[in-house]
Amino acid sequence: MDDASPRPPAAARPAPGGPATDPDAPRPAPLRFYGTTWVDHSGGYALRRAGLALGALGAAAAGAAVLVLAYQGLTIAAVGGLVNLLVLAAFALCSALAFVRTWSGYLRRPEGDDPVASSQGLRFIGFLGVLLAYAARTLVEAPGEQLHRAEYERAVARHERRRTTRTGNPAARRRSSRRRR
Repeated sequence: MDDASPRPPAAARPAPGGPATDPDAPRPAPLRFYGTTWVDHSGGYALRRAGLALGALGAAAAGAAVLVLAYQGLTIAAVGGLVNLLVLAAFALCSALAFVRTWSGYLRRPEGDDPVASSQGLRFIGFLGVLLAYAARTLVEAPGEQLHRAEYERAVARHERRRTTRTGNPAARRRSSRRRR
């Protein structure tokens, strides 16, 4: 049998794990650089993860080189040992905090009104920590995949419970129980 019909684009195809006939079924949320391939690890998922890990490590190395040049500029300017120490401590502390906040953001939803905006300056200064957390998490899975997978599975289970409990006509059940009396 010759199937000459073109395949629908990825966005129009039903999500893996979700019924194709149910338009109310939950759809997985796309992840940056991965789309919805994190659901079934298709479409070059492993190659994409490896490339993004190498890219993040390369960006971290380039950022570290820029920071070394900036530190050498401070040394040449002879601003003093205290200023050099403060700058070094600030970048180290901000990078460590940014690493921890980024890593924990991949595992659970941040609390508060807008936690990303409140730590934007910290993440900007500690960009090395953000890049290293991204690279390390990419070696394990797509960053945020664990969080998105748990939310998606909860949504699918909730949808299935709603769908199975609503089958049949409840009015017909009530009438049949009245007739038995």
